[in-house]
Amino acid sequence: MVRPLDDALAEVRALLLDPGLTRAVAAGRRRGQAPSVVRAEVRPVTLKGGTRLQIVTNDGARPHTRNVAPGPEAGAAVDALLAEPFGNWHVETADATVQLRVTKKGEAQVHRAAAERSAEPAAHDREKEYLLDPGDPLFDAIGGNAAKRRQVDAFLRALAASVTPLPERLRVVDLGCGNAYLTFAAYRYLAGRGVDVEVVGVDVREDQRRRNTELAERLGCADRVRFVAGTIADAPVATRPDLVLALHACDTATDEALARAVRWEARWVLAAPCCHHDIAAQLRGRAAAEPFPLLTRQGILRERFADVLTDALRAGLLRLHGYKVEVVEFVDSRHTPRNLLLRARRTDAPPTEAQREEYTRMAAGWGVTPALQRLLTPPS
Repeated sequence: MVRPLDDALAEVRALLLDPGLTRAVAAGRRRGQAPSVVRAEVRPVTLKGGTRLQIVTNDGARPHTRNVAPGPEAGAAVDALLAEPFGNWHVETADATVQLRVTKKGEAQVHRAAAERSAEPAAHDREKEYLLDPGDPLFDAIGGNAAKRRQVDAFLRALAASVTPLPERLRVVDLGCGNAYLTFAAYRYLAGRGVDVEVVGVDVREDQRRRNTELAERLGCADRVRFVAGTIADAPVATRPDLVLALHACDTATDEALARAVRWEARWVLAAPCCHHDIAAQLRGRAAAEPFPLLTRQGILRERFADVLTDALRAGLLRLHGYKVEVVEFVDSRHTPRNLLLRARRTDAPPTEAQREEYTRMAAGWGVTPALQRLLTPPS
């Protein structure tokens, strides 16, 4: 349906300011004209301060995010976007999808379709609902194959489920960040939802620090994502973080990360343990107390049981230090066998005597002293 452009844009304006807006994207250019940005996305977001209209524009080098309050501020921001000579608008609301294309004659070709309503989306549709757009420049930089996109999405879903509601400001430290693609994914996801976020990645290798810093510069976020070289236990981090990440840090490096998070009194901790050698070595060469010798007599069973015992004791220790802890699978075991995530939120609740006794009996019963216990002074 061809309509005068001004009339069609007035309809788009009403949809952008309507409470039923889901998402809108503007892109492309009109004949002989070029907008000041290559793409704009508009969506409602709920922040700690209330509902906002989030506007993310991309100038071709980096995204810029604004969160505007409903009313005159949102109206002025939307008017500024509609004044840009975009060639296409795609608007999704709770009731309809509207597509507007500006023709060569400067008229509006408008197509409207009713929103599809389904209690449960089809499997192939669910697979496409990534929290971070698969077209994000990050995936170009890191080589975004399907498996990596799935892993990033699984991690971001665990992050979204943990840090809720999203605060307006968040300071993040990733201990043992390696090649940092999950570090960058966390930043892109949080910044894309209007959070004032700063991230520090820590890795022991100086060459990784240089590589990751160069990648941050290419992605246009070097002022917000920084990297330092040093150990998990001692690397200099100037600002105490709200969120600590420790993803696949090997063996007791996970314990060092957890201990540092506890000392920082971080509000949230996400740790994906890897390589549980410490407790396994303590179990080796000593018979388990009755009636459990069969659990540790065979080497492969002892190693697998040590994994479970290590993470159970870590969760217990975090609870003694004021955290509520969940142990969840965060990615399908087909992609990695190291797929457990310790998800902790600080509550400052003092431990009960029953909780202290439960932990003590478990550690003493197996005759082990976890690395995290050695790194932390247990509450008296």
